[in-house]
Amino acid sequence: MKILFFGITRDIVGETMVDARDLKEIGTVGELRDLLNAKYPRLKDLSSLNFAINEELAEDFEAISVNDEIALIPPVSGG
Repeated sequence: MKILFFGITRDIVGETMVDARDLKEIGTVGELRDLLNAKYPRLKDLSSLNFAINEELAEDFEAISVNDEIALIPPVSGG
């Protein structure tokens, strides 16, 4: 599983990579969200945080597998 961090999520997580051993028990987007919130508590402070599986927005109940590319999409402002 490849996890991509964009915008402020990259700032929060930094250059560290999520330990692959932590991901073995992950089966859904919600479980991944919980793991990342526990490891990086500042993620919980974001007003919204979307997840995408293979470039498609995903809900917490959706299954993920080791071959998926997961992207964390933080709130975006424009003007």
